[in-house]
Amino acid sequence: MITRDRDRTPWARASRVLPLDAERAWDLVADARHHTRWVPLTRVDLTRPGDEAAGPGWERWPGRTAPAVGDEILAVSGPTARRGGPGLVDRMRIERYERPLGSVPGVAVFQKLGPVLLGTARIEVEAAGSSARVTWSESVHLRGLPPGATRWLGALLVDAMLRLVLDRAVREAEGGTQRTAA
Repeated sequence: MITRDRDRTPWARASRVLPLDAERAWDLVADARHHTRWVPLTRVDLTRPGDEAAGPGWERWPGRTAPAVGDEILAVSGPTARRGGPGLVDRMRIERYERPLGSVPGVAVFQKLGPVLLGTARIEVEAAGSSARVTWSESVHLRGLPPGATRWLGALLVDAMLRLVLDRAVREAEGGTQRTAA
């Protein structure tokens, strides 16, 4: 679904209910290390700035710790990206990472830094009985072009991707095949 905020900026937004409690849904969806399994033709690497021992690759997360504000994500999409090949680079920084707490939803905000895509991604996880509702929204535009000219195209493309990604996350949760990222 495509929505607009107060300043009429288009946002792609998808929402699904996962058959997990909010804590487990948060661990699965907000942690970008899992996104490699759901985003087609994409690898996701995470680093913690200033940690020289941190190498690329989501399995080599420094200290096997949870993501934190300031951590950086490098998603590369392309036909050979999962094998280390080149592709479209989407660099992000975690700006907010607050786990759900009782009836208070968890919120993760990722700032897209380029070199091609700029904008914001937001993941919210809230309790829904014994399950959790996950809402993932993004507003993106292309660097070097007027944001107003590329946000609508970005919203259309990202909307389809978000629906696919959350459908895959639901199937994984239903199948009981959740893996830890660290």
